[in-house]
Amino acid sequence: MLGFLKKPVVVTAEINLNLVALTLLGLMSRLWGLSYPRAVVFDEVYYGQFISLYMKRIFFVDDSGPPLGHMLLALGGYLGGFDGNFLWNRIGAEYTLNVPVWSLRLLPALAGALCVPLAYQILVEMHFSHCAALGAALLILLENSLITQSRFMLLESILIFFILLAVLSYLKFYNLPRNSSFSGSWWFWLLLTGAACSCAVGVKYMGLFTYLLLLALAGLHFWHMIGDQSFSNVSLICHFLARVLALLIIPLAMYLSFFYLHLTLLYRSGPHDQIMSSAFQASLEGGLARITQGQPLEVAYGSQITLRNVLGKPMQCWLHSHPNTYPIRYENGRGSSHQQQVTCYPFKDVNNWWIVKDPGMQQLVVSNPPRPVRHGHIVQLVHGITTRYLNTHDVAAPLSPHSQEVSCYIDYNISMPAQNLWRVEIVNRESDSEVWKTILSEVRFVHVNTSAVLKASGFTCISSLPEWGYRQLEVVGEKLSKGYHQSMLWNVEEHRYGKSQEQKEREVELHSPTQMDISKNLSFMAKFTELQWKMLTLKNEDTEHKYSSSALDWITMDTNIAYWLHPTSAAQIHLLGNVVTWTSANIAALLYTCLSLCYLVRRRRQIYDVPEDAWQLWLSAGGISLGGWAVNYLPFFLMEKTLFLYHYLPALTFQILLIPIVLQHLSDHLCRSLLLKSMFSGLTIAWFSSVYFVYCTFSPVTYGEPSLSASELRALRWKDSWNILLRKQ
Repeated sequence: MLGFLKKPVVVTAEINLNLVALTLLGLMSRLWGLSYPRAVVFDEVYYGQFISLYMKRIFFVDDSGPPLGHMLLALGGYLGGFDGNFLWNRIGAEYTLNVPVWSLRLLPALAGALCVPLAYQILVEMHFSHCAALGAALLILLENSLITQSRFMLLESILIFFILLAVLSYLKFYNLPRNSSFSGSWWFWLLLTGAACSCAVGVKYMGLFTYLLLLALAGLHFWHMIGDQSFSNVSLICHFLARVLALLIIPLAMYLSFFYLHLTLLYRSGPHDQIMSSAFQASLEGGLARITQGQPLEVAYGSQITLRNVLGKPMQCWLHSHPNTYPIRYENGRGSSHQQQVTCYPFKDVNNWWIVKDPGMQQLVVSNPPRPVRHGHIVQLVHGITTRYLNTHDVAAPLSPHSQEVSCYIDYNISMPAQNLWRVEIVNRESDSEVWKTILSEVRFVHVNTSAVLKASGFTCISSLPEWGYRQLEVVGEKLSKGYHQSMLWNVEEHRYGKSQEQKEREVELHSPTQMDISKNLSFMAKFTELQWKMLTLKNEDTEHKYSSSALDWITMDTNIAYWLHPTSAAQIHLLGNVVTWTSANIAALLYTCLSLCYLVRRRRQIYDVPEDAWQLWLSAGGISLGGWAVNYLPFFLMEKTLFLYHYLPALTFQILLIPIVLQHLSDHLCRSLLLKSMFSGLTIAWFSSVYFVYCTFSPVTYGEPSLSASELRALRWKDSWNILLRKQ
């Protein structure tokens, strides 16, 4: 029974020493002197703010991408014991002792280091030689721009890591033998493909381009499977469902989980939550939640409310009035109603309070029991402090002459009667009898007499109201209202049940904080939908940056970015690529395109220059490498945003993979004699030596040390367009 103990337990393992050596070299090149410089380097000033907010659990919105990348950077801070206390206000600021610089920069550096062995494995899985795979890995290893970008608190190296991992995983999955379908390894590589794609998109939206490329590749391969008669219908359906699960459903679930973790971590109110809806703000600890917690849920006749415009950008604002009137005539000579001004005011103020009144009754307090206002009900809105009624009539608005002026009615005893009835329309209602709810309901106010819709138009005007309107935002009655633009929607933010009928007592009531006993929280999906929409539609003002560039500048590296300059010496760090590698990548792409077109034309004429298996290998390798370059580069020509050289790095990585592919093809199929092969090998070695020479030459501005003299720095300016920093003597 125990006979198996008579023999020793032996474990054998195959170790690829090339892979081990490349991994070690990658770690050395990225981790060496990682804490230097101990100062804020370029976009660390941007991402560092978010790391501090994570440490303090304060909510923020960043329109640059989903939260996974930020959370990974914050993880480094958490592991290093960072408390979030550092003022990220300028590039070059020295880090205080409480900032764990090495830990914060560790994850991007590890991601950059692991890209080296990933490149090697990708070429091997493409069925190229180990020599070609080694060349691809060494080119990634010696690429100065990739080294620089991976040594700081930046996201590009993490993005490239997940992109390469997704490509490698799919190639591993595709190359498995047919009899291993639905085995453990088959599921592992397929699921890892989907997970890596989701992580790439979760770091930056740019990851979506590679995800779509792999989906297209998977679709093409499945299309070929459909034509294979050896697969039964049931087998094809199972393969299809497995791919849908692994490449669509699970990545989507993971993407949602990134936001779930993000929102779970950031539960405290902060300055960024002001662009979110009142309901979202009220779900955060502190801030608006302190004001609205326990408010009455249902708006009733007699309710005292503040109305916040749902659009919330470029700034939040509330429906507001004050005793001042519109001028009798505007600067352009047009006349006004000279009624009390109604505006949208971007600050909380007692003049933002309104009372919901039943037109058929005089009381301004909530009855017992309260009579809730429902969708379709007619109300009057009484300004809490001045007790004048919200009104509009056929008079042109001050800044929007095609819309109606909105005012609070003053009876001048002239032929302009009050028109102050408004119909409540709940846009996000679930039924036509739905009750108007605090925070949750998005409401349109439709004027009964003219059918105009109450709208905050100051968001789209060239300017706010003039001095007579205190530069506040214009509110109008929009006559032609098509659809539900957010500037026409309002929600109740603060709410109390009015108890005082006398005006002086009511003014005291309006100045006091709300203290009631009903609360409502948003679901995760509602918060996710709102946050995702804000991230996609929020547009910061794109200002011209000193180091911004166009996509055309990237191919020939006509631009650089100065990341850091030592405060006293000439030591500096630049985002600059290896000129030989970038030029070779462009030549490789051009050669691949020309050779492919030539082969296609000749194959059309029944002339086959390369064997069929080599032709299929050429096409598939180019589809991934050149296709990866195209999908990660060409979309930038359609983007209206400030662009920088580092945006090109994912595309460059794919283009670098193309270099050894083209070199091996030239050696195997175009160098037909032994002499030509020998000469080609010699030229390749000389070329690679030049890559290493350029890497060494620019290492001082890649790592920031040693400090160079002024003449040495001038010698590094190989292009007139490069901005190498020289101190004035």
